[in-house]
Amino acid sequence: MNYTLNQLQIFLKVSQTQSITKAAEELHLTQPAVSIQMKNFQAQFDIPLTETIGRNIYITAFGAEVAQAAGAIIAQVHAINYKAAAFKGQLSGRLTLSVVSTGKYVMPYFLSDFLKANPGVELTMDVTNKREVLRSLAGNDVDFALVSVLPQKMDIEKLDLLKNKLLLVGNAEKQIHGKTTKELFSELPLIFREEGSGTRHTMSEFLARNDIRYLKKLELTSNEAVKQAVIAGIGYSIMPLIGIKNELFNKDLQVISAKGLPITTMWSLIWMKGKKHSPVGAAYLEHLAVYKDTIIRSNFDWYEKF
Repeated sequence: MNYTLNQLQIFLKVSQTQSITKAAEELHLTQPAVSIQMKNFQAQFDIPLTETIGRNIYITAFGAEVAQAAGAIIAQVHAINYKAAAFKGQLSGRLTLSVVSTGKYVMPYFLSDFLKANPGVELTMDVTNKREVLRSLAGNDVDFALVSVLPQKMDIEKLDLLKNKLLLVGNAEKQIHGKTTKELFSELPLIFREEGSGTRHTMSEFLARNDIRYLKKLELTSNEAVKQAVIAGIGYSIMPLIGIKNELFNKDLQVISAKGLPITTMWSLIWMKGKKHSPVGAAYLEHLAVYKDTIIRSNFDWYEKF
């Protein structure tokens, strides 16, 4: 046997996600790179690790045992790295986060200085929709989660990081003036995020609260997809400001004024109440308590212009 640690990590991720595509996304690799490593890894065994039925990939019984062993090996490698860092007097360990999809425009700025100051800390950050984020949090699979809408039925603690503003946007070509909010929404075809998305929840609540009738045009599974559809002129959407900075400054998108907008919520880092934080988790909360305001001033000064 001559398999590598990289192959073990890739196979473990494929077994967890049951998808080459999702594994590639989470590992920040291309799909062909993951497929090649999976093929090379499988070549070292006479027994199939996976089987493909239609477009779905399934882990065999033997593959499940290999995945379990791979997880144990990788955990031991991390432990060695942490111990080496500890002997050098460095903070060491893993920080695990689950972040709602639009949070990818927020969270890196609140992580950068902490990770630079603590090179012995490894980061695992899963970017997904709100439903999956809360599932990870409830299962104690992560240290923290970033959300823009607080869960109502979970006993949590939180640290507020940044206001989340949602605005009605369209492409820059059509000028819209002099209409009431209800007239606007009755004429503009709307593009929605999928069910389970925090942005979808906030948008739907706004429409229901104001008894607004609307034309539903599309439902898409990422803010990036919604943004591109709006730029292309397919429809309009209520979108988080944080994810459309460049498009607004480049005039690919325009903000459309309407009563009740922008909607303001809060980006909050949350964790289960009573959670015993690891040294890394506790240190990260201390870091945010000291530097949060500085991070906001340094990176989000443009935010108040809208």
